Amino acid sequence: MNVLFIAIDTLRADRLSCYGHWNLTSPHIDRLAEKGIVFEQFYAPHIPTHPGFTTLFTGRDVWDHRVVAQGAAHELDEAIPTLPQILQQHGYFTAAADNLGRWYRRGFDVYEGYMWDRDPTGAWHKAEAVNNTALRVLDACRNQKKPWFCFLHYWDPHTPYLPPAPFDRMFYSGNEKDPSNLSMREVWRCKAFRHYFAEWMPCCTDIKFPCLQYDAEIAYCDACLSHVFQMLKTSRMDEDTLFVLTSDHGEELDEHDLWFDHHGLYDTNLHVPLILYHRDLPSGLRLTDWARHLDVSPTILDLAGLADAPEAAGMGGVSLVPWITGNRRGDVAPALYCTESTWTRRWCVKTRQWHYIESAEPDPFGKPDRELYDLIIDPGQYKNLADRRPDVVRNMHDRLWAHIEARRAATGNPDPVETSRITMRQVGDVNVAVPDDQILELTGDL
Repeated sequence: MNVLFIAIDTLRADRLSCYGHWNLTSPHIDRLAEKGIVFEQFYAPHIPTHPGFTTLFTGRDVWDHRVVAQGAAHELDEAIPTLPQILQQHGYFTAAADNLGRWYRRGFDVYEGYMWDRDPTGAWHKAEAVNNTALRVLDACRNQKKPWFCFLHYWDPHTPYLPPAPFDRMFYSGNEKDPSNLSMREVWRCKAFRHYFAEWMPCCTDIKFPCLQYDAEIAYCDACLSHVFQMLKTSRMDEDTLFVLTSDHGEELDEHDLWFDHHGLYDTNLHVPLILYHRDLPSGLRLTDWARHLDVSPTILDLAGLADAPEAAGMGGVSLVPWITGNRRGDVAPALYCTESTWTRRWCVKTRQWHYIESAEPDPFGKPDRELYDLIIDPGQYKNLADRRPDVVRNMHDRLWAHIEARRAATGNPDPVETSRITMRQVGDVNVAVPDDQILELTGDL
């Protein structure tokens, strides 16, 4: 069995049409979903990119692999094998179109990067740049006489949301610079990001514009993926290939006052897609059981006949094959334990009813130290009940720290959320008060 692992960076599950989004953002991914298996409740427990991909490739949590921050000085321990290393050691040819570098290069026979292509209008041809490399490394796979594993890492819909024509503005028909629209005024007040936002959406006043440009980025990436799918079909490389499509994390759009970035332990960042397809697997299956990044590598190894590979013994995730075959039902774990160390350091405990977030330090965006959401009545996590339900807060806090202490004891490592340095740019006064009558002037000046 061959394996094609497609990661679409910064992709929220709920913005794919096959996950119920109102815009037709992903017709080609939808077709893969229709004939494959969709995990409707799949989560990225450790965000952002570097911890996310490290978890995907090792099947381990951050207390084990220690990579908790973006661009952190900590390197993955050489003793921890990655998925491509394990497959390579068991006879696979391994190739990647990726630009993460560092420990993500381990185990690849061919590892090729790419550079973004921009046109005179300012549009970014990110997915096309990935395709130029992807088709070349897939050609290398096609020429092998042994099974292959290929990792393709796409960067749409990561900011900046600048898809090329004809995708640019495909879901937006208004005037994003209408001076009477003040829906972006809180965004422009955010000192940490306003100069960056001004680089790619200057003078924007309508918050719907960047949100719908995010959708257009997905549609652009989806169209580029169709070329990969067609190449595989034409060359008959798809006949015994496991397709795996997922993301490292999601994105905040106009929710929770954390705009167009991936910090904050809400489902906007944690809930990502997982779609699997192979001709011998069930078709059109949609599973509502919870699964996690940790479970991807064990599942791939199981389907490749390597479930008992000794290198996989340390993985904390579980194979999802029993759920796929119908031999098991229920969530892979009674709770999800999540972390981030981006602009601030946080933990999260998530159950079917409660979503609890605890900060390790004062939040630079003014968020409270404790947040509690009842997912039954508030699935979007908008109404913080921490002050009204101190009993639940105590219970979830105790549950969180019992888990952290158990992971410390099991791994012999300290908690990386507490010990790792935050590597994102630090801003002491993030939320700068600007009078309403100056907001439009500010956006114009920027």
